[in-house]
Amino acid sequence: MQDAEDRRIGRLIASFALTGFATAMIARITDPLVVEIGAEFSVHPGTVALLASLYALMFALVQPFLGPVGDALGKRRVILVAQLVFAVLILGCAVAPDFGSLAWLRAASGAAGGGIFPLALAVFGDEVPLAKRQVAVGRFMLFSIMGGITGGVLAAVLEPWLGWRGVLAFGGASAVAAWLVLLLSPRPREGMRPLRVADALARYGRLLRMPMARLLYGSVALNSALAIGLAPHLAPLLQGYGMDGTAASGLVLAAFGLGGLVYTLVVGRLLARMGQTGLLRLGGGIACCGLALLAATSSLPPLLLSGLLLGCGYMMIHGTIQVRASELAPDARGAAMALHAFSFFIGQFIGPVVYGWAIPAVGTIVFLFAGVALAWLGWWMARAR
Repeated sequence: MQDAEDRRIGRLIASFALTGFATAMIARITDPLVVEIGAEFSVHPGTVALLASLYALMFALVQPFLGPVGDALGKRRVILVAQLVFAVLILGCAVAPDFGSLAWLRAASGAAGGGIFPLALAVFGDEVPLAKRQVAVGRFMLFSIMGGITGGVLAAVLEPWLGWRGVLAFGGASAVAAWLVLLLSPRPREGMRPLRVADALARYGRLLRMPMARLLYGSVALNSALAIGLAPHLAPLLQGYGMDGTAASGLVLAAFGLGGLVYTLVVGRLLARMGQTGLLRLGGGIACCGLALLAATSSLPPLLLSGLLLGCGYMMIHGTIQVRASELAPDARGAAMALHAFSFFIGQFIGPVVYGWAIPAVGTIVFLFAGVALAWLGWWMARAR
């Protein structure tokens, strides 16, 4: 019986593996390319960096709508439609004639992406028992993290050969492949129920009245703003250090993803030894060390170590929040995870804007303050019950 359940969970992970990989890769794929995109369209790199904020904002804004739609029409059905639209829009980004068109297409792809990853997490909440969920989600996140690593490395390696348009075209093709895998994967029959706006609003109201829900949603927004919000500013920052901004930022982002990969490999053992409380505290401390190192150095090897530490610490906090959010309302898990994703991407919208102001204003010491805030967040969340 146990083996049958493990095999079922394994098949679930396999069916969503490429989806997680491609979505994460594309979400971060423009971060190392801001200098090249700006040069082609005669746009300041700081403005191009806001493409990440546009993507994140639209991803966040669709969550209150897509969560109830997934609960009503079937999460897998909604994911399939969103995945196809997402692929078409990314391919459109690759042929955008001007920066305005690119910005609109990138924003629209964020809205489509909002119907993929959060609902996939809700599927895991529905189909994986709580005792095995954090490990199963961690294994699914492994593919997402590998996608994030690939996004940075892909941009750094392929851009000199294919240009930024070729890199985006490759991302769009990957999204098409993920849609095909998901379409052809065996899946359980999903029921359907009427979509009632009043019921959806009532579920959201019930969630937002929960003190723990407000704590989790605020925490995931802060965690993503501090840890991920700096990503679009790495290329111009490292170019200011005399490096190839595209290549160097791609490597640092890959190191961040590798840190997340380390998390997925050790999460089961760490949970058994120290539980979620210890994992949150450890994650806050590790993330703080990573950002402190980023503030103190301007050479590539320690910057890579900084990315590794930040990625690992960030995922220890994020993964724990994610699992707790999946248990807030088992009867409305799509809505609960939609609010989780909304908060997560609002953080990614705010983070680049704040870092874009703070780095020129106060310099890299802002990373030290961000690290202290993440350490505090880990300890604060560990005390929450």
